[in-house]
Amino acid sequence: MSSARTAPLALRVGALALLVATGSLVLLGSTVRVTESGMGCASWPLCNGQIGPISQFHPLLEQAHRYLAALVSIGVVALYLAARRSGPPALRRWAAVATGTIILQVPLGALTVFAHNAAPTVAAHLLGGFALLAATALCAAASFGLLGDQQGRIGRLEVAAITMTVLLLVSGTMVADGGAAGVCPSWPWCAAHAGAPWHLVTLQLVHRSMAGLTAVVLVVAVGARLRRPARPKFERQLCWALVTVLGAQIVAGALDTLARAPDALQDVHIGFGGALWCLVAILFVGRADALVSPHAPDAGESLRNGAFAASALEPGAR
Repeated sequence: MSSARTAPLALRVGALALLVATGSLVLLGSTVRVTESGMGCASWPLCNGQIGPISQFHPLLEQAHRYLAALVSIGVVALYLAARRSGPPALRRWAAVATGTIILQVPLGALTVFAHNAAPTVAAHLLGGFALLAATALCAAASFGLLGDQQGRIGRLEVAAITMTVLLLVSGTMVADGGAAGVCPSWPWCAAHAGAPWHLVTLQLVHRSMAGLTAVVLVVAVGARLRRPARPKFERQLCWALVTVLGAQIVAGALDTLARAPDALQDVHIGFGGALWCLVAILFVGRADALVSPHAPDAGESLRNGAFAASALEPGAR
């Protein structure tokens, strides 16, 4: 087993702090969305021409989101520059990805304001936030040496797990932004209330179907990973953490539905979704098992080599 290099302490602390800040940014963005505060600031980058504190709730919430986004952007660039000087290759790689995501995400946030929170731009902005969250999670994992210096090969089952999780996030975003969160006040079936628009009911059914399929694919993918022999302890812990968060996410979704989608439970639901996505990214995108060297001989080869060496030492061996 090869050993990935751990980043210096300052880089590890910085990568963890950036992950926490990015997670907080996604949650705050969710709060802005569910409280309908997105147009609290009708201009960009200033909030209705103001820089300082805002006295009203919706503008204050929206401007706080922008300020936190600015801090995260600075943190991503700072981490990238620091990783280039003293970080391991995996950290440099994912810090560059995070920087590229920020370059796309900032103008997308501005476009969302200019488009007056049009559903497509809001959905794209939220998905960009999840992409940034995954990149910062991979940076944190790489800083602690959990990812190999070389990017591991992603298998078909892992591609399926990544794809299904992304589709689940997309469908959840469409449900939240399309106003379909409360159309089915029952679980697990969808008994829509009288007069519910059919297209909102369809969105809810698609999201629930995606949730069930994603849960099956993730459990199968994690099971396949756990069955592999001689895996690092931290990898097995990440697998069980993923299963635990997946269960918590299902429970949060059920409670959110039964309580008719209050703002707080919607935030909890998206918070567990973000944690699940981070674990999927580390395990399946970053390949947390890439510490196993692709050039290391397997056990059978080692035994054969040992037998050949022993026979070469026998008397009369040519």
